[in-house]
Amino acid sequence: ESDTASEISFQFNRHKKTPSIGSHSSDMASVSSVSGSVLSVYSGDFGSVDAQGIVEFALDYDEKNREFQVHVSQCKDLAVVDEKKGRSDPYVKTYLLPDKARMGKRKTSVKKRTVNPIYNEVLRYKIEKMVLLIQKLNLSVWHNDPLGRNSFLGEIEIDLASWDWSNRKLNWYPLKPRSLSAVNGVDHRGVMSLSIKYVPPGSLGKCPKNPPSGEVHIWVKDVKDLLQLRPSGVDSFVKCYVLPDTSKKSYQKTRVIKRDTNPVFNHTIVYDGFHTEDLKDACVELTVWDHEKLTNHFLGGIRLGLGTGLSYGISVDWMDSTQEEVAFWQEMMLAANEWIEGLLPLRSL
Repeated sequence: ESDTASEISFQFNRHKKTPSIGSHSSDMASVSSVSGSVLSVYSGDFGSVDAQGIVEFALDYDEKNREFQVHVSQCKDLAVVDEKKGRSDPYVKTYLLPDKARMGKRKTSVKKRTVNPIYNEVLRYKIEKMVLLIQKLNLSVWHNDPLGRNSFLGEIEIDLASWDWSNRKLNWYPLKPRSLSAVNGVDHRGVMSLSIKYVPPGSLGKCPKNPPSGEVHIWVKDVKDLLQLRPSGVDSFVKCYVLPDTSKKSYQKTRVIKRDTNPVFNHTIVYDGFHTEDLKDACVELTVWDHEKLTNHFLGGIRLGLGTGLSYGISVDWMDSTQEEVAFWQEMMLAANEWIEGLLPLRSL
């Protein structure tokens, strides 16, 4: 089901091409595909009512269970959607931004025929605290329509890096009009679905496949909504480097998928020679290109790393990962031997 994986030795002073490890189809079968919308937070909004009212909620982080909790208590004085019947059927929805697609949305139940709904529900996210602190919480209130033509009733956005975590009390917050600049959906260049995993040296015990050095596994699944450069579509492929190494021994690429703005690659790459300390200074660069006979055209890319601007003490311009990319890389570092799934927007590099 997947392309034959490529395995590359990752060492800056020495490079050795190791034999192909063959198909990863058996390994990949245990990993579920990424699900969830990659559309705007406001997809499906057909309403035109003005935001009004207040919402009462509290935030907490359960250190023992590594769980972020949003206790949604109630709302008051919400806008009326159906003025003839004087009714609204509100529910509360939350996202963690900027990567709303990967973490997914959480929703309360729908309370019918009321502008003062009472919920007393807890919305939960399994997430590491250090990853949570570079996220924003988007909490919005919606009117539920049976035909899916939901109406936006108001929102509040909270920067979790500056949140007072000693404050666990329920508090009232005014609902505001939508802030499209803050949650403007997926970048127009497209969005890549992938999974990554770090296998530390010796972590698999006496397993025959136990790597003598650490490995980073990259599974490029697919890309959605690529720029269409020609009427016939786009002939795309993905390049991969582990920076700072830009040699041919670091370079890997997928096959070309022709005439498709939503290509499915299902290609795995393994880089070995990684020590845990290298994860702080290296950067996995994945770029998408349109293939033509004379020259290839850059469509967009991502850089997975800590985004510190430094690599082994040297200032570099490519260590510029976005908050979303940093959170994805940190999650991999904190969960050894586990596949981390993500949907990341492509950007200019």
